[in-house]
Amino acid sequence: MQVRSKIVNARIITPHRIIPEGSLLIEDGRIAEVREGHMPGKNAIEIDAGGNYVAPGFIDIHVHGGGGHDFMDGNEDAFLKIAETHARFGTTSMVPTTLTSEKEELLHTLSLYERAKAKNVSGAEFLGMHLEGPYFAMSQRGAQDPRYIREPDPAEYEEVIASSPHIVRWSAAPELKGAIPFGRYLRSKGILAAIAHTDAIYEEVLEAVENGYSLATHFYSCMSGVTRRNAFRYAGVIESAYLIDEMDVELIADGIHLPAPLLKLVYKIKGPNRIALITDAMRAAGMPPGESILGSLHDGTRVIVEDGVAKLPDRSAFAGSVATADRLVRNMVQLGEIPLASAVRMITATPAGIMGVAARKGSLVRGKDADIVIFDENINVLRTMVRGKTVYEKENNGNK
Repeated sequence: MQVRSKIVNARIITPHRIIPEGSLLIEDGRIAEVREGHMPGKNAIEIDAGGNYVAPGFIDIHVHGGGGHDFMDGNEDAFLKIAETHARFGTTSMVPTTLTSEKEELLHTLSLYERAKAKNVSGAEFLGMHLEGPYFAMSQRGAQDPRYIREPDPAEYEEVIASSPHIVRWSAAPELKGAIPFGRYLRSKGILAAIAHTDAIYEEVLEAVENGYSLATHFYSCMSGVTRRNAFRYAGVIESAYLIDEMDVELIADGIHLPAPLLKLVYKIKGPNRIALITDAMRAAGMPPGESILGSLHDGTRVIVEDGVAKLPDRSAFAGSVATADRLVRNMVQLGEIPLASAVRMITATPAGIMGVAARKGSLVRGKDADIVIFDENINVLRTMVRGKTVYEKENNGNK
């Protein structure tokens, strides 16, 4: 029996415009029709959007945790609770992300992902795993544990990739010995190669792009800008991403990792089709301020959550974000002063394209998955739907 529902009285954000008063029909988890005005009949369960915005579900391609859990906690429940936590804030798809660790812990996390994915029916959908590290520049490690940072080892990464078909991206520093062959190997396996925690200069970034790297992980954070070596200036990764049009960039638009002027600058130069908004959220996302742990419970780094961000105990550096997807969109509109439709694109269509899932996600188009978020003028999430199923609804939001 065909399951139908329709959303009416909605301001629908499409790839081309915002329909001021529209309707959307869902059939068996997919979008069947988007139209102006009221949609009569159809024998469908009616959801009244109450004049609020209806947008594609948010896609977070870099997230470590939330709701008091981390993907490296070593259990399936953590995966499921994180997916449920971020669904409350409009995320309908996510790419679970690891931290620098021993190989054995990495392999265990990958095995947990496969089991958790099969049980994940109440939260944001998993799109595959993102391995952040351990192949980083020690000088740009940020909050990554220095005990585990090392250079790319073909025996190691080939074993890890062979162990799981669910690795969809891997972040590394391209200037390291062996990083260029590593990038080529990733691409040969259909895995997105990203640049992160790096002191590379322009020439090294250009070589990396020529050999498979295409994305700058958490742009500006833990990466080189202009440097001087023996009186000569060199462009860093930041300038390289601006110069190389083909490079995509991730933004932690929490208003803290990057202040308003930098949000505006990145948008002005790269534009909404090359920017993916990410939470980079650790376990404290969706939780009250206070002490927390970055990474695994048994071997992670103690951090302090205050001022809307996680910090190292000595407050010398940020130790991860506690942002949620709604906050990213709100900040791009309010701090970045950009149109709502562009802010939504950067957390829907653009990340869908980067991750190769645009054929089924990222826009409200007939035939695509009915991943939908309903939010008000202030980007407060009222309802989240994954493949047509409501996984979160705000109490007393007035929707039927």
